[in-house]
Amino acid sequence: MIGRISGKLLTKQPPQVLVDVGGVAYELDVPMSTFYGLPATGEAVSLYTHLVVREDAHTLYGFATLEERSTFRQLIRISGVGARTALSVLSGLSVADLAQAVTLQQAVTLTRIPGIGKKTAERLLLELKGKLADVTTAGGSQPSSDVVNALVALGYSDKEALAAVKGLAQGIPVAEAIRAALKALAKS
Repeated sequence: MIGRISGKLLTKQPPQVLVDVGGVAYELDVPMSTFYGLPATGEAVSLYTHLVVREDAHTLYGFATLEERSTFRQLIRISGVGARTALSVLSGLSVADLAQAVTLQQAVTLTRIPGIGKKTAERLLLELKGKLADVTTAGGSQPSSDVVNALVALGYSDKEALAAVKGLAQGIPVAEAIRAALKALAKS
């Protein structure tokens, strides 16, 4: 399996990019969130990848962060959601916004994404409930997920936990963040 590609960015044509790695050019499909963050053509680029092997094609997908790739993998595990739909979701919402929509069960947020109807949105909300917190924690870029998980384990609802975490400063250690969130919850 190809886990990451580093090389020179040759071309960018949404949603595909071409990356030269030691004389071999790899074509990758990327979500728009990754596409907008790419450097200029000719510059060095590094993308985390997911390879989909089918009977008729081998398709390589690229992501700027491990968090995006993990979310993509969660999405394609859902019955009826293919790689193209997963890319649409990640192009329309950041991982954090998707996690919040799932936690708050906001189907309307998902139906704003092209290609996502009401039934698909509801299936995504059902299937992803409780799974994206694990993805964001595994990605390591959102320590607030640890705080939310701790508050939920203490008996607070997802909504209460998310509201308490929103006011916290970035970069604060998890233990201090939990204490601060508990104080905020006690005041409300």
